[in-house]
Amino acid sequence: MKKTIISIIMMGVMPVMSITGTAHAQFGFGGIVYDPTNHAQNLLTAARSLTQVQNQIKQLAHEVTMLENQAKDLANLPTSVADDLKAKLLTIDALISVADGIAYKVAAIETDYETVYRETYGASPPPTPVIVSEARDAWKQSRDGYKHSLQVQAQVVTNVRDDINELHGLVGESQGAGGNLQVLQAGNQIAALSAEQMMQIQTLLAAQYRAEALEASRALAERERGKARLIRFLGDDSAYTPGS
Repeated sequence: MKKTIISIIMMGVMPVMSITGTAHAQFGFGGIVYDPTNHAQNLLTAARSLTQVQNQIKQLAHEVTMLENQAKDLANLPTSVADDLKAKLLTIDALISVADGIAYKVAAIETDYETVYRETYGASPPPTPVIVSEARDAWKQSRDGYKHSLQVQAQVVTNVRDDINELHGLVGESQGAGGNLQVLQAGNQIAALSAEQMMQIQTLLAAQYRAEALEASRALAERERGKARLIRFLGDDSAYTPGS
C-alpha cells in the first residue's frame, strides 16, 4: 500500500517537472514558440555583423582619404617661372650678342685683337695718322667695353628685382602646398631661380672682366704706340735741325 502511494506521487511529479523544465527553455504565445537562448544568439550575431559593417565603413573612409591624398600628391603647382627665367636669360644673351668691338667669340678674338692692339711696330712704324687711328680704335673698344658692362649690370639688377617677387611667391606656394608633387615642383623652381641667378652673375663677371681686359690691352698698346711715335719723330736718329 505504501509503495503504491509513492508510485502514484512520483507519477504526478514527473510530468510537472517535465513541464517546468520545458517552460524555462521555451514558451509560446498564440502558437508562436519563443526560445530565449536562440534569441540571445541572434542578438550576438547581429552585433558582430554590425561591428563588421562599421569596420568596413572605417576602412572605406580610410581608403577615400588615401585617394584624396594621392590626388593632392599628383596636383601640379599652379605657378611656373620657367618661361620668365628663359626670357631673362635670353635678354642677357641678346646683350652679349650685340657687344661692340671684340665679341665673345673665340674664333674671332685673335684676329680682332691683333688688329686693334698691335703687339709691336718694329723699327719702321707706320705713318702717324695710322698710329693715331689705331689708338682711337683701341680707346673706342675700351669705352664700349665699359659701356657694355654697365648695360649688363643694369639688366641683371632689373632681373634681380623681378626674381625677388617670384621667389617670394614660390616660397608661399611651397608652404601652402597640398601634396608632395607641389612641394617638389616649388623646390625645383626655386633651384632653377638660383641657377638663373648664378648664370647672370657669371655673365656679369664676364662683361666686367672683358671691359677691364680691353682697358689693360689699350694701356699696353698705348705704350707701343708711344714708342712708335717717338721713333717716327726721331726718324733716322739724326738730330733735328730747323728747316731740314
